This record gives sequence, C-alpha cells and structure tokens, in this order.
Amino acid sequence: MPVRIATWNVNSIKQRVPRFLPWLDERQPDVVCLQETKLADDKFAELLGDELAQRGYEVAAHGEPAWNGVAILSRAGLEDVVEGLPGGPGFPQQEARAVSATCGGVRVVSVYVPNGRVPDSDHYEYKLAWLSALRDTIASPETTVVCGDVNIAPADEDVFDPDAYVGQTHVTPRERAALAELQAAGLHDVVRDRWPGERVFSYWDYRAGMFHQDLGMRIDLVLAGDRVAERVKAAWIDRQARKGKGPSDHAPVIVDLDEAPDGDIGPVVPPPSAPVTRRGAKKLPQS
Repeated sequence: MPVRIATWNVNSIKQRVPRFLPWLDERQPDVVCLQETKLADDKFAELLGDELAQRGYEVAAHGEPAWNGVAILSRAGLEDVVEGLPGGPGFPQQEARAVSATCGGVRVVSVYVPNGRVPDSDHYEYKLAWLSALRDTIASPETTVVCGDVNIAPADEDVFDPDAYVGQTHVTPRERAALAELQAAGLHDVVRDRWPGERVFSYWDYRAGMFHQDLGMRIDLVLAGDRVAERVKAAWIDRQARKGKGPSDHAPVIVDLDEAPDGDIGPVVPPPSAPVTRRGAKKLPQS
C-alpha cells in the first residue's frame, strides 16, 4: 500500500497552525511525525483534534507545556502506542521527546533528540545517553522508521560550512558516532542514500538571512529499516514550507513508499535560487 511519511519540527504547533493545516491538505501525508509541539496533550487535542479527525488522522501525542513535545498523526492505522523511552534518561526527569506506534505494519518512531547545548556539558552527555536508549528500544529494525529532529548533522556535507561549526554541538565526533550506532541497528538515511553528494539542508536559523542564502544544516532525518527502505520511491525536503510568513525554522522531510505521487523529485523542493556556497564566506549568528 502506498504511504507518504513526513516528519516536521514545527517549533510550536500552536504558532504553526495557519501553515500546518494547509500543508496537510496540499501534501496529503499518510503518516506525520511532529517535533517541538510545545503543548500538553489535552491542549494539543483542543487545538487540532477536530481538524485532524475531519482529515482522517488518528493521533498519538506525547507533549508537555512550552517545551519539547512529539506526535504521530496517521491515517494508515495507529496501534501499540508507546510514549517516551521506557527506562531512558531524563534531565533530570524524562522529557516528552519520543513517541512510537505501528502504522500500516511499520513501526514509526517520532523523536526530538536533546540539543546537547555545549560539547561535554551535562546536557551533551544526556544527549548521548538518550540516543543510546533510543537504539535499545528498536526491537525490529527491518520494519522500523525513526523520523525526526536528531540535532546532529551526520557528516560535514550536511552543514553549509564545517569551519563555521568548530566548537559547536551537532557536529562533534561523539555525537556522530552515537548517530552511527543508531543506524548500525539496521537503519538507512533514506534522503542521503537517494541524493549522495547533493547539498541538502532541513534547518536554517531565523537570523541573518540564513534561509535565503541556504546556510543551513541537515538535522531532520528519516532512518528506515531494510524492508521500509527498499520501498522508497522518493525522498525530499519540502523547502516550500520554510518560505513565506510565519514558518518553522525547519522544513518537512517527505518520503514516499511504493508510489511517488509527485514523481521522484528532490532533493530540495524548490531549490534555493541564490545559495552562498563559498566556504568561509559566512559565520553562524551569535546567540
């Protein structure tokens, strides 16, 4: 059965509703993984329950007020929902960073990996421990897809300029090793596998015109087990959803299984018109 899976860090679903519902109607995903919903579950249901039900989606939300929060929306079935990482680490309490469910025979995991903040800080160690706990939860990798904001650029080609990130999180060897360990469970980075060597980003800072210059990072991933990955017919970044008024700072990642309604498009739709590609030309905005 053809299935369109999308993952999107919406950076506050309440703020994003004017963009999110039209996007659902346009792209027609069958399964949607959301991150940074920033709403408690009852507030999520109040805000979107009727709108999603009218569109045929069942919902598994795992949220908290103001911070974090993940969800899975599915019209391909929603069974065996698990909130969080059972037995996983907290900071100090467990946070709303993972939810999983079986959708049309595929185990879908929506994740919002801790940021890490500063290399070798307590939050950085928490990030690494969290990733290890995530790997331990994957019981049947061949039929699993892990979707979300992993807050790690897998390789230097996944940032606009590696030199700009020296001393920053998201690119350190230990983070990349932890992500590689997760993938070693049997998961494929389907966007990179489909578009090797291409300039592909999913996140751009709001500041300093970073988006318009295509100065971004690829930190939103779809990691699919063998039996899911072999069904992929298209995998792309929906850059259109990052344009215009009131966007998230992340773009959705879309993966089509069995059929590709829009064709084998990508890697970035639409492509940037004036990317700054010279290394050393730009630095990260300062916090």
